[in-house]
Amino acid sequence: MRQRGQTTTFQTRLEIGEHAAAGLNDPQIASVVGCSVWTVRKWRRRSLHQGRVGLTSQMGRPATGPVSAFPHEVNEAILHLRKLHPGWGPDTLLTALKPDACWADHPLPSRAQLARLLKHAGLTRRYQPHHDLIQPARTSLTDPHQEWQMDAQGIMRVEGVGKVSLISIVDVVSRLKAESYPSLKTTNPTLPDYQLTLRRALLTYGLPQTLTLDHGTVFYDNKTPSPFPTRLHLWLLALGIQVRFTRKRCPTDHAIIERTHQSMTARPFLDKPTSPTLLCGLAWMNAGRPSTTTCSAAFSPANRP
Repeated sequence: MRQRGQTTTFQTRLEIGEHAAAGLNDPQIASVVGCSVWTVRKWRRRSLHQGRVGLTSQMGRPATGPVSAFPHEVNEAILHLRKLHPGWGPDTLLTALKPDACWADHPLPSRAQLARLLKHAGLTRRYQPHHDLIQPARTSLTDPHQEWQMDAQGIMRVEGVGKVSLISIVDVVSRLKAESYPSLKTTNPTLPDYQLTLRRALLTYGLPQTLTLDHGTVFYDNKTPSPFPTRLHLWLLALGIQVRFTRKRCPTDHAIIERTHQSMTARPFLDKPTSPTLLCGLAWMNAGRPSTTTCSAAFSPANRP
């Protein structure tokens, strides 16, 4: 005999009807098909009164709609509101219905019931999972120009010039300052400013393997959960440069260039407005003060490996 709770197949129900038509009683049919007497009685009676059609089972409540327990007018009012306001979800629709005096004496569906109604009516969009940008894996750095860091310093005021935002590029291994270019009279350097800075560095030192950036608006699309590469990102990929972004709210991922900003700010040549003076200061940083942590000597394009 089958265990309680197990369902019978359509073939077993047909056999119950055939055995009943042959004159067997319920206990005899139960022993033949391996079901309980109560199961045999149920399907025998359905076969007798409804025929073959009655042998199909329907689990759960009849399919009458998600809000079938409420007045039909409520269903129509919800769908009418949704058509007037396509952007409204279950919460907003429920909030709009509650103050309406027409439904003051009627129970309203819950948020989950409204969501099922919208889905049943085909008024919902399919959920699209979010994906981050594909980035190269982190590897141990051993060679110069294997990875550069680029970032713009905060606004500084230079006498005779005004607001200056210094864009710097630093090599991670050698600590070489590949470029420092001032973006004038702006609080946020634009795409052409970053491209000009990169062009100057690339013409002098060549292409790095990887460039790391933060989540600035020029580098990263912060307006969507599934960002699309920005114009600067696509430009770098077209040049064959891999792009990797720092972790959000982790300035230590750009510790080298942040320290470079502090060093450049501390030098007196930034108080002078002329661009040649700024370039002389950059040369002093590379030749006069090489990185002591990596035991590097002065680094220049001539002795690049």
